[in-house]
Amino acid sequence: MDTKNIDWNEVWKEKMDAQKRACPNTGPGSIWQEKESARRFWEMSLKNWTRMEKTMQGMALTSDSRVLDIGAGPGTLAIPLAEKVAHVTAVEPAEGMMCVLKENMETYGIENVNCVYKDWEAVNAEMDLYGPYDVVFASYSLGMKDIRSSIRKMIDVSSGYIYLYWFAGGTSWDMHSRKLWPSLHGYEYQQGPKIDVLYNVLYDMGIYPNMEVFPFEHVQTFASLDEAVENFKPHYAVTSEEQEEILRAYLKELLEDENGNIVIRGWSTRVKLWWENRGREDNKL
Repeated sequence: MDTKNIDWNEVWKEKMDAQKRACPNTGPGSIWQEKESARRFWEMSLKNWTRMEKTMQGMALTSDSRVLDIGAGPGTLAIPLAEKVAHVTAVEPAEGMMCVLKENMETYGIENVNCVYKDWEAVNAEMDLYGPYDVVFASYSLGMKDIRSSIRKMIDVSSGYIYLYWFAGGTSWDMHSRKLWPSLHGYEYQQGPKIDVLYNVLYDMGIYPNMEVFPFEHVQTFASLDEAVENFKPHYAVTSEEQEEILRAYLKELLEDENGNIVIRGWSTRVKLWWENRGREDNKL
């Protein structure tokens, strides 16, 4: 096979399209529209604070840094970062996430975060942003159809480092989806693009990033099976009572009792890519 003729951006698009066709209404804009789901995500993030600290420590940050957080969610990183840097611009397309982010800003007295309620691909750099940024990052928020154009936009507003976090290989939720999808929807689940495609897109752009690979285990805690079912319904596009019963039976087999609560354990192999932006000429754009 002549790999030189592979358009890796098209490979990314094809995998994104295949996943969207097989898994409609499960993207970030759908899953996190509800404020309750976004709040639960924030609370789970607080329980994994060590990972948040490690992520921040792994960035080239100073007290004067201007930071762009793409796919900020409920402020998982934007809120603690705001206490360490001069400015944060938080881009987030999901209504529920944006509502919780703004509530968290008020709760923590954060005044140096500017919120942009848009999908990254819809962002107008000149009108919506306040660049250039010393640090630009997207933490597990690369659900963009045209990943090459999305990265170019990041480069255009960057004056320092760019950090991308994504997944290698299958995840626990991919595994569960493969098992559940035929019963829930009558057809096979399609996994989205992983780090191999992303790396090749960057390589074709003349960007040769640093890379760190690490395993990650996360635990979700629920007060009851009903709460767990409500949490996972949007993730598996469950809308009918029949589908809900299938999901309930599946989750019941996964649940573990822990100190009076029920927990579901998940795992994934995660990858951090980063490079210093030295301008369009150096990156062969």
